[in-house]
Amino acid sequence: MNKVTLTDIVGNAAYEKMRDKFRQRIIELKRHRRVSVGDKVTLVFENRDTVIFQIQEMMRAEKISDLDKIREEIEVYNELIPAPGELSATLFLEIEDQTHLREDLLKFLGIDESVYLKVGSDPIHARFEEGHTKEDKISAVQYVRFPFSEATRRAFVKGERAELVIDHRNYQARTVIEPDTRQSLVEDLTT
Repeated sequence: MNKVTLTDIVGNAAYEKMRDKFRQRIIELKRHRRVSVGDKVTLVFENRDTVIFQIQEMMRAEKISDLDKIREEIEVYNELIPAPGELSATLFLEIEDQTHLREDLLKFLGIDESVYLKVGSDPIHARFEEGHTKEDKISAVQYVRFPFSEATRRAFVKGERAELVIDHRNYQARTVIEPDTRQSLVEDLTT
């Protein structure tokens, strides 16, 4: 999957004119790329289009127009684009009751060793981006990659049963990857 370049990004004035239509397309795309694993964890699988949307929205929100700052945003968000043979996702820890947010988040320490995508009987352990977890602190937003072997990639593309699994001491959940989601993710693995 190609990385985003400056030529893929439009200025804020041009983006405002196309935003509603582009936003609706991304909402529909993400509907097929969003997977809830239990009631407290959601993964949104990223691709080039979702990354372009995030860059455009960041530029809009922060009123960024300086080319060097736009290049910095592109560089940061390009890290979310999956490399060949892998899937990339943003993982959200969803804590609704904010009164004990820190304590509830700390219960998820170690989740970076507890998430995997199971294709058939083969687990693909998530690789978490470093810097979002420390021994006494964890971010509610994590970035993960699932590096496929050639055999698991072929099995996934052919339709072998696949499920996302979290096997953490404080949180156990699993969910089957639905056909619409699989089709969207297959495109990532075959481009």
